[in-house]
Amino acid sequence: MNFRLVSAFVLPFLFLSGGATAQKLTPNVPYVENGHKRHVLDIYTPEKRAGTSLPVMFWIHGGGWQAGDKSDVALKPKVLTERGFVFVSTNSRLLPEVEMEDLMGDVAKSLGWVHKNIAKYGGDPARIFVGGHSAGAQVAALLCTDERYLKNEGVPFDVLKGCVPVDGDTYDIPKIIMTAEYRQALYGGEMFTFGHRQKFGNDPKKHVDFSAVTHVAKNKGIPPFLLLYFPGNADTRAQAQRLESVLKAAGIPAKSYGKNDSNHSRLNDDLGKPDDPATQELYKFLDPLVR
Repeated sequence: MNFRLVSAFVLPFLFLSGGATAQKLTPNVPYVENGHKRHVLDIYTPEKRAGTSLPVMFWIHGGGWQAGDKSDVALKPKVLTERGFVFVSTNSRLLPEVEMEDLMGDVAKSLGWVHKNIAKYGGDPARIFVGGHSAGAQVAALLCTDERYLKNEGVPFDVLKGCVPVDGDTYDIPKIIMTAEYRQALYGGEMFTFGHRQKFGNDPKKHVDFSAVTHVAKNKGIPPFLLLYFPGNADTRAQAQRLESVLKAAGIPAKSYGKNDSNHSRLNDDLGKPDDPATQELYKFLDPLVR
């Protein structure tokens, strides 16, 4: 597929949810001129916009920083465009083709493109929410706490209005490495041969620098956080609660919410279902911030 040719193609989708609701998808928009094939994003907009300056949800997929795709969004574009959002889902280059610094830089560059261009699609460049699942949760949390990434792209930190990391286990990377390697020593085997130490590099300073908890501080403009997690996973539960406590200690509004009767994938895929308790938490988080 030629990404440049389809980037201007606007595809209407029809969803049924009590009634007909249409949304537009503009797929494979390049955010780097003549860039890599993964330097593209998808933009979902309401078919009929109530206004031309809608809040934006910028989403980062999971996949262990090695896999995944921007199409892995399940119901989120549908329900959020229905609530008056523009929804953007991005790709980036992946490990091991690039280093973690490059992956993070790609996502920051994508968000920079959104800030500069989303008004053309009815979005408000001054009201951007950042979310992500699993590995994408780590990237989302880091972008919303370490202002250097967005500063490099000319994006003011104060355009970030909220952060929604979903079931990440790497907000405090040294802690999760210690936990994983303790298990490896205890149980042996090859379970952790390509774990977080390898993905984030062997330099302990990098582990600290890639951790969102490192960069939390008062008066930086860090946005409010909603940290969703599956309580059956001890690691994601502990990491969500760890980041929540660090944020609160810095005076930043933060809530961690664990959804039972789920798992790592379903927690993400069920967001948008009417009877889903994590979805209700998401709406309670977003609604006051967009009024």
